[in-house]
Amino acid sequence: MTDEGILLKRVNPYQKKILVVDDYPPTREMIVEALEACGYEYVREAENGLQALNILREEPHHLVISDVMMPQMDGIDLLQHLKEMKNSPTVIMITAQSEIDLTVKAMKKGAVDYLKKPFKLDDLIYRVNLYLQGQEFSAGEENISDRAEELSIYSYIFDSVETIEGDNDRIFEQVADLALKVVEGEACYLFLYDREGDTFYPKLVRPEHEGKAIGESLPLIEKLLHKTLKGQEAVIAANEDNPLFAPAMICAPLTIRGNPFGVLSVRRKKTFGSFTKKDLHYVMSLTKRASLNIENRLLYESLYMNVYETFKSLVASVQLRDQYTEAHSHRVTEMAVKIAYEMGVSREELEVLKIAGALHDIGKIAIPDAILLKPGRLTTEEYEVIKTHSDLGEQILAPVSLFDEEKKIVRHHHERWDGRGYPDGLKGEEIPLLARILAVADTYDAITNNRPYQKARSHEVAMEEILRNAGTQFDPSVVDCLMAVH
Repeated sequence: MTDEGILLKRVNPYQKKILVVDDYPPTREMIVEALEACGYEYVREAENGLQALNILREEPHHLVISDVMMPQMDGIDLLQHLKEMKNSPTVIMITAQSEIDLTVKAMKKGAVDYLKKPFKLDDLIYRVNLYLQGQEFSAGEENISDRAEELSIYSYIFDSVETIEGDNDRIFEQVADLALKVVEGEACYLFLYDREGDTFYPKLVRPEHEGKAIGESLPLIEKLLHKTLKGQEAVIAANEDNPLFAPAMICAPLTIRGNPFGVLSVRRKKTFGSFTKKDLHYVMSLTKRASLNIENRLLYESLYMNVYETFKSLVASVQLRDQYTEAHSHRVTEMAVKIAYEMGVSREELEVLKIAGALHDIGKIAIPDAILLKPGRLTTEEYEVIKTHSDLGEQILAPVSLFDEEKKIVRHHHERWDGRGYPDGLKGEEIPLLARILAVADTYDAITNNRPYQKARSHEVAMEEILRNAGTQFDPSVVDCLMAVH
């Protein structure tokens, strides 16, 4: 036995060599990330056929994924050269609809398959698994039924991770449950890595009663966790002297942009057998795909919040002119969220509503002070100017696709249930639900707080007025929920 009596067997998942050839960098990067997320560790890139040919002459590859139309040497010419090579790789072509004739020519020249742009990544991964493992069929390494089952499991992992939603804790829970299901493990642990302290702490345990055992054994397995992170590859460990490791444990790293942040560990097969190389591949594929999911989510959230803060600064400029707007936006959002929660909207919709509530008056930045801050009643002409703020708000948010749902609410929060609102005169359920909720919260706050042209009135007066206008100005179901929360 080695240190701590732990016998390590390092296995690099998917030793097959893949070359991705495309002159458009985002497409190459997308394919490479997907392949790596599924466990393929040796994936190279080339930007045209000539560069690909030079790479293949230096080092044989098992599979080439190539675009058709490229500068210097296109995919058709590349195929012709590959036919002349002694150990020519399997080739999958990627083509645009307009290049279908070229694709037929490519198939005649030796390509085994093709995908039309735009394509689904899971379709590509399915083909990659199929053809690479098909090479092993001919070598007699595995029988067809085993490979069919393996492909089915990889497809299940890929599809399951794609549908994972929620915050990081929820993602970790679903990944752990998925790992147990895929390899039939009895227990799963997710350790997060503290870079500053160079140590690990358990973030999640499945099932929960295993928590005590792993807490007591953590010092014994920290070396294993460190080796997993250092090599950034999955590890099978066994220790006959420690029941925690009997018969085996799989550890696989979780990374973001190549930087490790944790380790997923699965131990004990329910069948009392040892984990296999296939099990190792499955767990590694799962952690790579989950890491990519988390990374994309973090990047999205970072971009989302940066843009949101930019828009909030615009709202702040309105607040400097009109102090009512600041407190109003906060109160309206708080009230709207309470109503929405009572109505049972999803967590995602609640988050959209929070952003839309904070930004719903952003269009007032374009309203002149003489009208926005006028102490008396507005003239008809001035009121028409004020009414433009919902349309202006949508225009401000329009260039940013991240706020597609929020801008609908900003635009339509002054629509009426009877169709006599603005800016579009939408009626009934034509109005987005969250906009209907915001309209009620907005009106309640306007009645119960001082405005430049009107003193605050009581809660009872506000509720009475809103109830009286249910079915005309307001959605009756939203009004019912307002009454319930108040």
